[in-house]
Order: sequence, then structure tokens, then C-alpha cells
Amino acid sequence: MIKTKGRASGSNPANRFETLHIEPDEYLTGEEGEERTIPTRFLLDESKSILAKNESPDLPFNYSINPYRGCEHGCIYCYARPSHEYLGFSSGLDFETRVMVKENAADLLRKQFSSRSWQPQVVCLSGNTDCYQPVERRLKITRRCLEVFREYRNPVSVITKNFLVTRDVDILADLAKDNLTVVMISITTMDPELAKTMEPRTSAPHRRIEAIEMLAKNNIPVGVNVAPVIPGLNDEEIPIILRNAKDAGALSAGYIMLRLPYQVKDLFTDWIQRTYPLKANKVINRIKQVRDGELSCSVFGQRLKGTGKIAQNIEQLFTTSVNRLGLNTARINLDTNIFKRSGNKQLDIFE
Repeated sequence: MIKTKGRASGSNPANRFETLHIEPDEYLTGEEGEERTIPTRFLLDESKSILAKNESPDLPFNYSINPYRGCEHGCIYCYARPSHEYLGFSSGLDFETRVMVKENAADLLRKQFSSRSWQPQVVCLSGNTDCYQPVERRLKITRRCLEVFREYRNPVSVITKNFLVTRDVDILADLAKDNLTVVMISITTMDPELAKTMEPRTSAPHRRIEAIEMLAKNNIPVGVNVAPVIPGLNDEEIPIILRNAKDAGALSAGYIMLRLPYQVKDLFTDWIQRTYPLKANKVINRIKQVRDGELSCSVFGQRLKGTGKIAQNIEQLFTTSVNRLGLNTARINLDTNIFKRSGNKQLDIFE
């Protein structure tokens, strides 16, 4: 077990696709029991395409963009952690400290939109990892992608848990004028101490509420995701999270039940036992009760909400709170009819 500073993971489990596991020296150096600071390394991602096709019928989009693979936010519960194993890394500390960067993301997106095969439709920014993780402040890859969405007038939905999204309020407000964007802010808890240990490098809860307020004041449609709901840990916070979001200007709300695929179950179990030992057994047991005795579920239609009595109670608490606050009274349908295929004018003639 590694005692780390500013990281949620306490280990770097073996990649399930690799037969040989080698632990980086920087994870092992230092005295026994010493708290270690592990720097983040950013590596160039040379992907030749930028749009990821969604095959999941329970998600409301066909394509997503992830400017980064791996995420420095380091949320211990993150379902995206196992995807890092496809790159030869671990879903543990590697996921938080080995971040792949798609520097050419905007160019690849412009190329896609210029293609005659592209049919205008809503694209989700952050289908897997957060597009506004800390390094975005310096690299501005997400901002450049938003500029391409604005140039082509293609609708885009944004999901993030970082206040940094407010930096791009100018572009988002311009898109919103033509009904081309909606932003969803994920809030797991209003408890700053819980957030600090569970999702150590993202924005504090009050900053996410401030982000909702700033977006709403600029007439940008904004909603809140209570995600993930962790039975026995943060489910009782649903009403207060929704209340704070509504007061700040949120129009819509959703929630997602925790699921712990592959090595994430071991990472989360270790974290809850280290951080909240008196609550650990209750939390783990309740997760199993909403997951048919397991810690995860991949069944479409069940994986996002869970099953059983506890899941039903959580759904009822969420629905009652939403109705009382007047959230989700109108569906936001982004406009796909004003897309303009700019760029190659000769190509436009043939179209």
C-alpha cells in the first residue's frame, strides 16, 4: 500500500491485460509509511480520430470527445479507470498520474465536421474523462474544441466537475444564443472534507455551485448531475445538492448510481476502509444491495440506477426533490439545423 499526498488511490493494481507488472520507481521510493508526492506526467496521444462512437443505448448521445485519457482529478470511484489499461497502464495511480494529451483534438474535430459524411448531431464533451481537468488551464485543448463547435454551429453538451468551465463562458454563451449547448455540473457531495479525499484534485463543492451560478447568469442552460450516488455515504445529500444547484440557476438534474467495474472495486474498497473505517462495511453492503449482491453491473437499463429496495428509495428521494424544486420541467433539445460546413469552398459546391 502506498501512502500518497493528493491522490485517492493507494495502490497501482496490475493491468488485467498484461502478464508482467512493473511498479514505477517513483511509487516505491521513500521511507516506509512516508507520505509521498507523485507528480503527474503528461504524454502525447497520437490518436488519428477524435470522436468516440457510443454503443450504449442508455446514454443520450452517439459521439463523445475526450481530449485527455486518464484524469488528474483522481476520483476514487471513477468508472473510466479500467479504460487506462487499454493503454498499458494501471487503473490505480497510473490513471491519475499518467495522462495522455490529445494536442491535435481541435484539428481532428474540424476535419470530421468538414467531411461530407458528418451528420450534425449533439456531441458530448467528456464521455469518459473530464475535459476540464487541471492541465486544461494551461493547454486549452477543450477551449479550442469549443471554438470548432462554434465555427461549425454543431451542438455540444459538456459534462464536468471543475470550475474551470467558467473560463469558456464567452464561447458557451455564444453557442447558447443559438440553442447549441448545455452544461452539466457533476456534484457528488456538499461536504468539502469528503470531496477532498474522494475526488482530491477537482473543484470544491461550493466552487461547482458557483460555476452553475455563473453559467446561468450568462444564459447558458446548466444542470446538475448527482453522480455517483454512493448508498450509505452520500445518498442522503441528494435533496441539499439539488436545492443548492436550483438556487444557483440549474434547470435540470440527473443522478447515476455508483458502479465499480474491474479493479475499481478493489481501489474503492481499500479507500473506504482507509478513510471511513466505521462506515466501510455499511457502504459496501449497501452497494451490493443495489447491484444484486455484486459491486458492479454492466446491464443496460440497470447499470445507471441500480435495482432493489434501496435503489427504489433513492430514486423516489431524487424524484420527490426534483418535483418539489421545479427541476426538469422542460426538456432541452439542442438545434442541429443550423450546422454549417465551412472550410473547403470547393467541397461546398459539390454539396
